[in-house]
Amino acid sequence: MRGTDDSVRWVIQAQCGDRDAMEHVLRAIQVPLRRYVAPLVGSTATDDVLQTALIAVAKHLEWLAEPRLFRPWAYRIASRAAFDHLRKEKRRGLHDSNETLLDNLAAAEPRPSGIEIQELLDSAEVSAILELSLGTVKSRLAYGLAALRRHLAEKKESPYG
Repeated sequence: MRGTDDSVRWVIQAQCGDRDAMEHVLRAIQVPLRRYVAPLVGSTATDDVLQTALIAVAKHLEWLAEPRLFRPWAYRIASRAAFDHLRKEKRRGLHDSNETLLDNLAAAEPRPSGIEIQELLDSAEVSAILELSLGTVKSRLAYGLAALRRHLAEKKESPYG
Protein backbone atom coordinates (compact mmCIF):
# COMPACT_ATOMS: atom_id res chain seq x y z
CA MET A 1 0.00 0.00 0.00
CA ARG A 2 2.23 2.77 -1.26
CA GLY A 3 0.90 6.30 -1.65
CA THR A 4 -1.19 5.44 -4.71
CA ASP A 5 -4.43 7.26 -5.38
CA ASP A 6 -6.46 4.16 -4.45
CA SER A 7 -4.66 3.64 -1.14
CA VAL A 8 -4.99 7.33 -0.30
CA ARG A 9 -8.71 7.12 -1.01
CA TRP A 10 -9.05 4.10 1.32
CA VAL A 11 -7.19 5.94 4.08
CA ILE A 12 -9.35 9.03 3.73
CA GLN A 13 -12.52 6.93 3.78
CA ALA A 14 -11.28 5.13 6.90
CA GLN A 15 -10.53 8.49 8.53
CA CYS A 16 -14.13 9.49 7.83
CA GLY A 17 -15.45 6.48 9.73
CA ASP A 18 -15.99 3.96 6.92
CA ARG A 19 -15.54 0.59 8.67
CA ASP A 20 -15.02 -1.34 5.42
CA ALA A 21 -12.27 1.09 4.41
CA MET A 22 -10.64 0.73 7.84
CA GLU A 23 -10.66 -3.04 7.49
CA HIS A 24 -9.18 -2.77 4.00
CA VAL A 25 -6.43 -0.41 5.19
CA LEU A 26 -5.51 -2.64 8.15
CA ARG A 27 -5.48 -5.80 6.04
CA ALA A 28 -3.29 -4.13 3.42
CA ILE A 29 -0.65 -3.08 5.98
CA GLN A 30 -0.80 -6.19 8.19
CA VAL A 31 1.56 -8.46 6.22
CA PRO A 32 4.25 -5.81 5.58
CA LEU A 33 4.19 -4.81 9.25
CA ARG A 34 4.47 -8.46 10.32
CA ARG A 35 7.56 -8.88 8.11
CA TYR A 36 9.01 -5.72 9.66
CA VAL A 37 8.25 -6.53 13.31
CA ALA A 38 9.17 -10.25 13.35
CA PRO A 39 12.95 -9.81 13.09
CA LEU A 40 12.88 -7.10 15.73
CA VAL A 41 10.98 -8.93 18.47
CA GLY A 42 11.26 -12.59 17.55
CA SER A 43 8.59 -15.01 16.41
CA THR A 44 6.95 -15.54 19.81
CA ALA A 45 6.15 -11.86 20.32
CA THR A 46 5.35 -10.91 16.73
CA ASP A 47 1.59 -11.40 16.95
CA ASP A 48 1.26 -9.40 20.17
CA VAL A 49 3.37 -6.50 18.91
CA LEU A 50 1.59 -6.53 15.55
CA GLN A 51 -1.79 -6.44 17.27
CA THR A 52 -0.68 -3.52 19.43
CA ALA A 53 0.54 -1.66 16.36
CA LEU A 54 -2.63 -2.30 14.33
CA ILE A 55 -4.83 -1.17 17.23
CA ALA A 56 -2.78 2.03 17.49
CA VAL A 57 -3.06 2.58 13.74
CA ALA A 58 -6.84 2.19 13.86
CA LYS A 59 -7.19 4.30 16.98
CA HIS A 60 -5.04 7.19 15.76
CA LEU A 61 -5.70 7.15 12.01
CA GLU A 62 -7.80 10.30 12.25
CA TRP A 63 -4.66 12.16 13.42
CA LEU A 64 -2.77 11.39 10.21
CA ALA A 65 -2.65 14.72 8.40
CA GLU A 66 -1.20 13.44 5.10
CA PRO A 67 -2.86 10.22 3.86
CA ARG A 68 -0.05 9.68 1.32
CA LEU A 69 2.29 9.05 4.27
CA PHE A 70 0.11 6.32 5.77
CA ARG A 71 2.62 3.53 5.16
CA PRO A 72 5.65 5.21 6.79
CA TRP A 73 3.39 6.43 9.60
CA ALA A 74 2.19 2.86 10.24
CA TYR A 75 5.80 1.60 10.21
CA ARG A 76 6.71 4.26 12.78
CA ILE A 77 3.89 3.07 15.03
CA ALA A 78 5.06 -0.54 14.60
CA SER A 79 8.63 0.50 15.43
CA ARG A 80 7.49 2.13 18.64
CA ALA A 81 5.41 -0.92 19.59
CA ALA A 82 8.38 -3.22 18.92
CA PHE A 83 10.84 -1.11 20.88
CA ASP A 84 8.38 -0.70 23.76
CA HIS A 85 8.10 -4.48 23.85
CA LEU A 86 11.89 -4.90 23.83
CA ARG A 87 12.28 -2.35 26.65
CA LYS A 88 9.75 -4.23 28.76
CA GLU A 89 11.51 -7.52 28.07
CA LYS A 90 14.85 -6.03 29.02
CA ARG A 91 13.42 -4.73 32.31
CA ARG A 92 12.12 -8.21 33.09
CA GLY A 93 15.50 -9.67 32.19
CA LEU A 94 14.31 -11.61 29.16
CA HIS A 95 16.96 -10.11 26.88
CA ASP A 96 20.46 -10.74 28.20
CA SER A 97 22.22 -8.34 25.88
CA ASN A 98 22.28 -6.87 22.44
CA GLU A 99 23.59 -10.24 21.24
CA THR A 100 20.10 -11.74 21.59
CA LEU A 101 18.64 -8.97 19.47
CA LEU A 102 21.39 -9.45 16.89
CA ASP A 103 20.73 -13.20 16.84
CA ASN A 104 17.05 -12.50 16.16
CA LEU A 105 17.96 -10.12 13.37
CA ALA A 106 20.40 -12.58 11.84
CA ALA A 107 17.79 -15.35 11.82
CA ALA A 108 15.08 -13.11 10.39
CA GLU A 109 13.37 -13.42 7.05
CA PRO A 110 15.32 -12.34 3.98
CA ARG A 111 16.02 -8.62 3.79
CA PRO A 112 14.73 -6.46 0.96
CA SER A 113 16.80 -6.51 -2.20
CA GLY A 114 18.93 -3.56 -3.23
CA ILE A 115 16.23 -2.54 -5.70
CA GLU A 116 13.54 -2.51 -2.98
CA ILE A 117 15.81 -0.51 -0.67
CA GLN A 118 16.45 1.99 -3.46
CA GLU A 119 12.69 2.29 -4.06
CA LEU A 120 12.18 3.06 -0.38
CA LEU A 121 14.93 5.67 -0.41
CA ASP A 122 13.62 7.23 -3.60
CA SER A 123 10.12 7.50 -2.17
CA ALA A 124 11.45 8.99 1.09
CA GLU A 125 9.51 6.44 3.16
CA VAL A 126 12.56 5.63 5.26
CA SER A 127 13.06 9.29 6.12
CA ALA A 128 9.40 9.61 7.07
CA ILE A 129 9.51 6.45 9.20
CA LEU A 130 12.62 7.61 11.04
CA GLU A 131 11.53 11.25 11.06
CA LEU A 132 14.87 12.28 9.53
CA SER A 133 15.80 14.12 6.36
CA LEU A 134 16.47 11.99 3.28
CA GLY A 135 20.09 13.19 3.20
CA THR A 136 20.62 12.06 6.79
CA VAL A 137 19.13 8.64 6.00
CA LYS A 138 21.39 8.21 2.98
CA SER A 139 24.51 9.27 4.88
CA ARG A 140 23.70 6.93 7.80
CA LEU A 141 23.09 4.10 5.36
CA ALA A 142 26.46 4.75 3.69
CA TYR A 143 28.17 4.86 7.10
CA GLY A 144 26.46 1.63 8.18
CA LEU A 145 27.44 -0.19 4.99
CA ALA A 146 31.05 0.97 5.36
CA ALA A 147 31.13 -0.23 9.00
CA LEU A 148 29.63 -3.58 7.97
CA ARG A 149 32.22 -3.99 5.21
CA ARG A 150 35.06 -3.20 7.68
CA HIS A 151 33.64 -5.68 10.19
CA LEU A 152 33.35 -8.43 7.57
CA ALA A 153 36.87 -7.73 6.30
CA GLU A 154 38.27 -7.92 9.85
CA LYS A 155 36.39 -11.15 10.49
CA LYS A 156 37.71 -12.65 7.25
CA GLU A 157 41.29 -11.74 8.22
CA SER A 158 40.94 -13.10 11.76
CA PRO A 159 42.27 -16.67 12.24
CA TYR A 160 39.28 -17.33 14.53
CA GLY A 161 36.63 -15.88 12.19
